[in-house]
Amino acid sequence: MASNDIILRFEEVSFEHGHNHPILSEVDFSVRRGTKITIMGQNGAGKSTIFGLITGAHKPESGDIYITKGLTIATARQVIPREELDLTVRDFFQKCFSKKVYDIDPRIEDVLEVVNLTGHKNVHDRVVRSFSGGQQARLLLASALIQDPDILLLDEPTNNLDKAGIAHLTDFLIDYKKTCIVISHEADFLNAFTDGVLYLDVRTRKVEQYSGNYFDVVKEITARIERENRKNAQLAKEIQANKDKANFFAMKGGQMRMVAKRMRDKAAEMEEEKVDIRREDKTIRPFTIPAQDQLSGDVLTITSVSTMKNHKPETRSANVTLRKNKHLLLVGPNGIGKSTLLEAMAKGVSKGAVIAPGVKVGYYRQDFSTLNFDDTVYDSLISAMGDPNEQAMRSIAAGFLITGSVMHTKIGKLSEGQKGLVAFARLVLERPGLLVLDEPTNHINFRHLPVIAKALDQYEGAMMLVSHVPEFVKQIRIDDILDLEK
Repeated sequence: MASNDIILRFEEVSFEHGHNHPILSEVDFSVRRGTKITIMGQNGAGKSTIFGLITGAHKPESGDIYITKGLTIATARQVIPREELDLTVRDFFQKCFSKKVYDIDPRIEDVLEVVNLTGHKNVHDRVVRSFSGGQQARLLLASALIQDPDILLLDEPTNNLDKAGIAHLTDFLIDYKKTCIVISHEADFLNAFTDGVLYLDVRTRKVEQYSGNYFDVVKEITARIERENRKNAQLAKEIQANKDKANFFAMKGGQMRMVAKRMRDKAAEMEEEKVDIRREDKTIRPFTIPAQDQLSGDVLTITSVSTMKNHKPETRSANVTLRKNKHLLLVGPNGIGKSTLLEAMAKGVSKGAVIAPGVKVGYYRQDFSTLNFDDTVYDSLISAMGDPNEQAMRSIAAGFLITGSVMHTKIGKLSEGQKGLVAFARLVLERPGLLVLDEPTNHINFRHLPVIAKALDQYEGAMMLVSHVPEFVKQIRIDDILDLEK
């Protein structure tokens, strides 16, 4: 077969989640063999739903999906499901296949080499939960690659990866010969390998298809919107002029009324010529995370930290004191124990860290496990307030694009990006004295990140932050750095 064959095609595909929640409306697009495609769209637009339709996990309400017969498809998911965290690595990979694979161990070793996750002793028998967030991200990628699919679907593959991990994944995708479709918010990462973009418009529920690298496409979309805005502005000017003339001639009476009618008809025709400009993704409103009242003295004192070195636990001395309005950045490669350390500190069980009595901790966890997935968004947000006030809660939620039916949706049913926005809304409502943030950029639409960075920069309580996104960290005031590798 020719390398430019169309191997995947959507024809007038419509899909909705439950009643009155349409996601796609008569969507058309095609993907050619060997291309690398990016899916863009704001949080909750339905990007992951497109993956579900491609794999057959979802069925369209109407329309057709054509996939070349015999092609195999595998997805590298955003997160490892909770029920798989206690599997061994061997069982985790075995679940990728419908039939028992008897030579699974050498296959696992080969694929872990590809994702740069080697050197672990007895890796096949290790429990998935024992790996760090970044290492779990590599396991998710490896679980797709081990199937050697014809179409590889990657859902936010850079989440939790450190700089070396992202560079390794980028090189892999540049050299990858098969078809790949990626959902991501990392602009530089996408631009390194993208051949084209599928843009899912959350308002029209249509998919717009563009060719070219990521930056070219973003530039093209911006230029198109500017052209359409200019055209509409000119039309609006001419429409108003015709209406003014029509009113003038109508007042004259007699034959002038016919002239007035023609003017009104001309204005109506021009109204129809106006382009329905695609609204850019909405951005969350600027917000402030209020610090706990009457916060004084040492909020957090760290005298020692537990890390992993050569896959063995190690305790090192430290000398860090966080007071009000002090921000600490925690750095180190994937697997050294950053998330484990943050969790222990947030829960107040770290042997080498003491949180002052009465300090309220606001904990943003990368896997959102601090949220109750069975709660509705409404219940989750109202419970975060010390003094529940529905009107105030709804006002803050609206700033994070949490409105309407989303309020009554269970947390577990939200997209990962929407869970992140709920987690930030809860921090605003909680008014913590100590903010503990573990990879707060994961899953979040890149348009929201400068707003979030500004809120963290201006936070007046004590803060501990882990992030592998240098562009994000540069926007935040950091007073101290704790490097777990040194």
